[in-house]
Amino acid sequence: MKIVIVGAGEVGSHLAKMLAGEGSEITVIDNDAQRLAKVLTVADVATVQGSPTSINVLREAGVGTADLFVSVYPYTTQEVNIVSAILAKNLGAKKVTVRINDEEYLNAENKVLFKEMGIELMFYPEKIAADEIVDQLRHSAGSESLDFAHGKLQIAVFRMEEDSPLMDMTLAEFAAMAQENDVQFRAIAITRNERTIIPKFDTKFMYHDLVFTIAKREGIAPLMKYFGCRKVEIDKVMVYGGSEIGELLAKALYGKMSVVKIIDKDKDRCIEMSENLPESILVSNGDGRNPDFLIDESIKDYDAFVAVTESDETNILSCVIARKLGINRTIAEVENIEYIHLAEEMGVDTVINKKLITAGRIFKFTLSGKARFVKYMGGTDAEILEYTVSPGSPITRKPLKELNFPANAIIGGVIRGSESMIAVGDTHIEAYDRVAVFALPESVAEVDKFFRA
Repeated sequence: MKIVIVGAGEVGSHLAKMLAGEGSEITVIDNDAQRLAKVLTVADVATVQGSPTSINVLREAGVGTADLFVSVYPYTTQEVNIVSAILAKNLGAKKVTVRINDEEYLNAENKVLFKEMGIELMFYPEKIAADEIVDQLRHSAGSESLDFAHGKLQIAVFRMEEDSPLMDMTLAEFAAMAQENDVQFRAIAITRNERTIIPKFDTKFMYHDLVFTIAKREGIAPLMKYFGCRKVEIDKVMVYGGSEIGELLAKALYGKMSVVKIIDKDKDRCIEMSENLPESILVSNGDGRNPDFLIDESIKDYDAFVAVTESDETNILSCVIARKLGINRTIAEVENIEYIHLAEEMGVDTVINKKLITAGRIFKFTLSGKARFVKYMGGTDAEILEYTVSPGSPITRKPLKELNFPANAIIGGVIRGSESMIAVGDTHIEAYDRVAVFALPESVAEVDKFFRA
């Protein structure tokens, strides 16, 4: 696949690295030579220096024959991205997608307008991150989770602590114990020492493992007990950081939580938010890393603490302090991918990275078209994909155990009509099933072939 990316900033560079690893032919456009030099250190791509709205530059990058054009130019107005995407479409690019920073553009009527101009997807990373945090707060488990088919199947992530009942137990032993209690689940991955593995029956659970499981909705509560977790009902949320994500999050939580408080160190920013946000949202000026300040703000009365300042270090540290002050659920925005594992090691329950979330949205465009959903979850470099099965595709030809499915991928669950099921070796996938797949990056292209008719 030929892909042209406009912008060698953080998002563009991460996309280039990820998509180049999938074997695609990538060209990156930017007018900053230093940014282009930096992207060459992380990805095997071609580069073109010049303005993203120059027709000659776009032609030099080969947009006329591009399968996908992605405009994520950094430190500029969204109009630059929009203009470059429209030009690319008219020059022949098959699919174009563009980064925006105006929520108004995402309403249904305006999305139709942009669709008519040829833009298939608009994404607002800060809004995507805020929505992801809201979704995580909806779940009662003190861990990251993900719904399939309106919650009929759920992926939940559990950390193995010293007092976990499953410590040193093999997956086979756990599966047998769960089966005796009629709990259906599948362990789809384990992240251990920053490396993700697809577990086998003889794999042992070890201290600090992150265990990714898939189960029916009713199976999550028993799994929580097995892993030594407890429910955390979220009704009062404290948000630290008046960033763009922080304000969008506060608006999104309005009406969903009984109490929402947003904190920022900048007094002027607090005044601005007081004017922009609904009156019932509390705004407080102070440092969320200061335990005395948090105590004065009655942090012990809150169910969750979310840190979304512009500083990864601040977000991690403030979540650690909030945890020590008795908060049961912490969420931190961490943009430096190298810090994600550190945050989890320090006890942050859920880590949000808008680059990874955005990448999942765009990555879907590189697949067969049958992938309805692609997502990255914190703590793993694997991808979670949801496919709708085409009649005649290879995945339908034999039971799973006979298919020679890639070793670094696993099918976790299946939605068939109104029925949900956990996939096992004897499961035979049928046309129009919705299938949840967990795959390491090197296996995604091979997995995709199984779903191509």
